[in-house]
Amino acid sequence: MKPILLLYFFSSLVGLIQMPASELINELNLRVEYKINIDGNSFLLDQKKFNLLIYINESESITEAAKRSKISYRTALNYIDKIESALDIAIVNTKKGGSGGGGSTTLTEEGLQILKECKKINAIMELHSETNEIEAEILEVDKSKGVMKIQMNELVITIPLKKEYKVGDKILALISYDNIFIMLEPQASSIRNIFKGKVTEMRLQDEMVRVKIDIGGVNIFSDITLSAGKDLDLSLGKEVYIGFKALSIATLKL
Repeated sequence: MKPILLLYFFSSLVGLIQMPASELINELNLRVEYKINIDGNSFLLDQKKFNLLIYINESESITEAAKRSKISYRTALNYIDKIESALDIAIVNTKKGGSGGGGSTTLTEEGLQILKECKKINAIMELHSETNEIEAEILEVDKSKGVMKIQMNELVITIPLKKEYKVGDKILALISYDNIFIMLEPQASSIRNIFKGKVTEMRLQDEMVRVKIDIGGVNIFSDITLSAGKDLDLSLGKEVYIGFKALSIATLKL
């Protein structure tokens, strides 16, 4: 099978930057497009075409997949032809039935691989659908170490270097709740960002405990298991340390 390079981006970001992060990511899920590159050939797979591949794989029928995608059979065939022509591969196998029917359409190995890679991107986005939002400014760029420092109030955070950023740029840093670690004491580890704070809120959320921690006037949320909450003996007003890795931070330039 030919190697597949999958990139993803969003059809339009107009009007989205002002949304809260959770709403922003949900909206981006609807607008995500997948740029597929195979041997120098590329194709932009939007959500409708992605859904068509999902339904073909599930139903083994283009007719049924078109119906579930809410498009015509002719449009479904056109989508398939465009993908195959652009990438110079076959993404479906069609087996004709006899006079009594029995035909079927399945995805080829390449079609299945494309579907798998797109699903992986969706799973990652879903996993990080709830995030801490930190509006900050680029304070320092250290090219030798491949990192930058950003600042919000008194909070200074280390993030991975991005060549397009420069000192003074305003950015939005996004850190998913499940990437925030809570500790009773700072620990020596690969975690570059460790801060002291105070628990200000705790609530049960889908069999997890959502903890709100005040870090020098910046509110950070962390999702931990019930057993972890018990082990930490958390309570309102308790002083704790939080930590998160530099690589767990996504950024948007404002």
